Amino acid sequence: MSEDYHLPICTHCYAVRVEPQRKHLSRPTCASCGDKIAKERKFTVVCNNKQGYELITNPDYLKQLNPKRTT
Repeated sequence: MSEDYHLPICTHCYAVRVEPQRKHLSRPTCASCGDKIAKERKFTVVCNNKQGYELITNPDYLKQLNPKRTT
């Protein structure tokens, strides 16, 4: 139990201590808050061939980048 005192507190809800596997993240959050933050994310960065990186906010455009992978 003494090891629990060395775990950081969740930086999102400030209510619980972070799991030992998640304590080395840049912004340590508990598993439930981490899931909430991941669902709020509305963009992704992809690498286009010969164009560099691009910020994608529309999931339909992301599917058009590789038509072989869409069903």
